[in-house]
Amino acid sequence: MKIAIIGSGGREHALVNQLSISKKITKLYSIPGNAGTKEISTNIDLNLENFHELYDFINKEQIELVVVGPEKPLVEGMVDFLESKNIKVFGPRKKVAQLEGSKIFTKEICKKFNIPTAKFRICKSKEDSFVFVSSSNFPLVVKADVLAAGKGVYICQNVDEAKTAINEIFDGKFGQADQVLIEEFLEGEEMSFFIISDGISYKTFNTAQDHKRVGEGDIGKNTGGMGAYSPSNLINNDLESKILKKIIEPTLKAISEMDEKYIGFLYAGLMVKNNEPYLIEYNVRMGDPECQTILPLIESDLLEIIDACCNSKLENQEIKWKNKKSMCIALCSKGYPEKYNKNVEIKNLKEFKSTKDNFIFHAGTKSSGNKILAVGGRVINFVNISDSYASSRKEIINQIKKLNWKDGFYRSDIGHKVIDK
Repeated sequence: MKIAIIGSGGREHALVNQLSISKKITKLYSIPGNAGTKEISTNIDLNLENFHELYDFINKEQIELVVVGPEKPLVEGMVDFLESKNIKVFGPRKKVAQLEGSKIFTKEICKKFNIPTAKFRICKSKEDSFVFVSSSNFPLVVKADVLAAGKGVYICQNVDEAKTAINEIFDGKFGQADQVLIEEFLEGEEMSFFIISDGISYKTFNTAQDHKRVGEGDIGKNTGGMGAYSPSNLINNDLESKILKKIIEPTLKAISEMDEKYIGFLYAGLMVKNNEPYLIEYNVRMGDPECQTILPLIESDLLEIIDACCNSKLENQEIKWKNKKSMCIALCSKGYPEKYNKNVEIKNLKEFKSTKDNFIFHAGTKSSGNKILAVGGRVINFVNISDSYASSRKEIINQIKKLNWKDGFYRSDIGHKVIDK
């Protein structure tokens, strides 16, 4: 079977790595891929915004299945386009991808179907927003209603911080903005909860905990994710049942009432307080770096699971997991998430190979001759699976120190809530 993975980040390298294990695959393409995917698949440098160019390649190479990794092509309708050309593709269509593309779209579903979430206000101008926050309790959360690579969320402690956030959003920091979402601040512990769906049935797809803030102790600016661990220490049978009944199933019912099907991964970002779940946001794909922690734990053939979803046969699939812990730490370019240098060489990286328990997933890298260059903010994901988070973190930090990349930095406290109590 010929497969193409869309995307170039750490999530996509993890997908390529896991799919490459399947004996059913005869050829694996990464579009466009990175320096890591190049080692286990064929990288094809195409413009992902040109769907016709993508289709021409897929058709020419007789690719039988396309797996879309990142959110942007999903929100822009890549699945719809490829399906119209009779290409088998794994991922949600444009209409339901608005669960991630528009936070307000999701909030309106929450309101209609009584899904537990933070109280919110939709403001359509700076002036309306300023009036609202001036009489609000703090802290509160200001969110851009567009895709913002995990950075369009502001936790504001006072009116001045809220006004700064509102100005940045309406002034176009994350693209054109006609409205802003302002929410109450929920207290509790965050958790990432995943399902996989074929449009008829769904199955749970593990849990994780992401560390968004750039600084040790979860301080500083939001990032795309500095590291993660899986499974979450919060999950239990009672909580899982509540998540499915109060959040996931009403959402899938809402999608059904739109005459749509949800095919793909669905990621619920949750706040958990007193074993009660509240929906913070949805992502319509695997998380990054949660994907890098979750996939090494799967024992089943990922290709069989994905193919079953595309053929409405997920119900017949059993998803088996290793009884292990997994952790991922992102090695980032100095300066991230603000300005950082690009095309910086990472020496000796080729000497680091994935093993049974240690994984190296490239994110912001590219090959240039015999060199590997850092071209993104999050550059390399180091992943380890073991019997404890503490031993995984220790092993990963040893690997990062061994690489000794002077132009990078990382958080050494990933998993501190479960390790350093």
